[in-house]
Amino acid sequence: MTPLAEILIRRIAATGPISLAEYMAECLMHPTHGYYTTRDPFGAAGDFTTAPEISQMFGEMIGLWLAQAWMDQGAPSPFTLAELGPGRGTLMADALRATRAVPGFHAAMRVHLVEGSPVLRAAQRAALAGLDVTWADRAGALPEAPLFLVANEFFDALPIRQFQRDAAGWRERQVGLADGALALGLSAPAPLAALDHRLDDTEPGDIVETCAAAEPIAATLAARIAAHGGAALIVDYGGWHSLGDTLQAVRGHKPEPVLAHPGAADLTAHVDFEALARAAAGVEAGPMTPQGVFLERLGITARAQALARGLTGPALESHIAAHRRLTHPQEMGTFFKTLALVPKGCPAPPGVGP
Repeated sequence: MTPLAEILIRRIAATGPISLAEYMAECLMHPTHGYYTTRDPFGAAGDFTTAPEISQMFGEMIGLWLAQAWMDQGAPSPFTLAELGPGRGTLMADALRATRAVPGFHAAMRVHLVEGSPVLRAAQRAALAGLDVTWADRAGALPEAPLFLVANEFFDALPIRQFQRDAAGWRERQVGLADGALALGLSAPAPLAALDHRLDDTEPGDIVETCAAAEPIAATLAARIAAHGGAALIVDYGGWHSLGDTLQAVRGHKPEPVLAHPGAADLTAHVDFEALARAAAGVEAGPMTPQGVFLERLGITARAQALARGLTGPALESHIAAHRRLTHPQEMGTFFKTLALVPKGCPAPPGVGP
């Protein structure tokens, strides 16, 4: 039993069941025992590997996308170059390397990283050594200025609630106790006005997930872009409409039950891109585009071929596998999606589209 499991068991025994959102928040960001606050979870030695850690090409494509969006909007100076949940800083480092030759881009940028983990902030500081970087705890702290931003695998880690449809309304899935151990259960059924719009496309027994934190963040980004210009690129796994139980735990690169090791496993859920687009009022949002299609349109295959010229043997095989993993429909190419936010009337950013 993990130390956080003991804390949660005592809390639930004293005050009753908690929502999945509360459980996720404690597991991921508890100040002493939280998953992200106590470790670097990335790479072979961690629990999962994100696209920037798979290949430099991912961050390079994102950097060039941001630079093109910046030029399309008249190259504002100064501007905020930001990332939500920047991991080890790998994506931003690759993006900045790829954009060094873009005239005026680096001179005009002000780099801001939104990161709550002290451990990951230290990794980002090392990856971006020599750069003037400002850290923030939340998206709302970003400057009121033109904003060019990427959020890769950020929204999937925000706490969710799950509601199971019942003949008499909705029952919330909660974390309670059974025989002294953490266990999933259901609240009493009740009407839920916020999910009235889901009564037409669900049946009794169906599960719908909501993410209270995601929509305000999307709204904040949209407000900055609508007021000052800019572009945001959201990359994550998910779909256009929430339906079903997508909460998952990963530990040591393997899935496990979500209640097995609180604080020692990564917890994520699929992103509802429809909810993000709906919250991004005042800007153009979408269309949602598969990651593989997006990267191919940006020229990742040409970049892969250029990098391959200097490789042989296992290094070449690894490089080819990385390109496939990022783009192939049976790997990350279809499972991951992108959503772009730009000002109304702005030229469509590169790569997006049906």
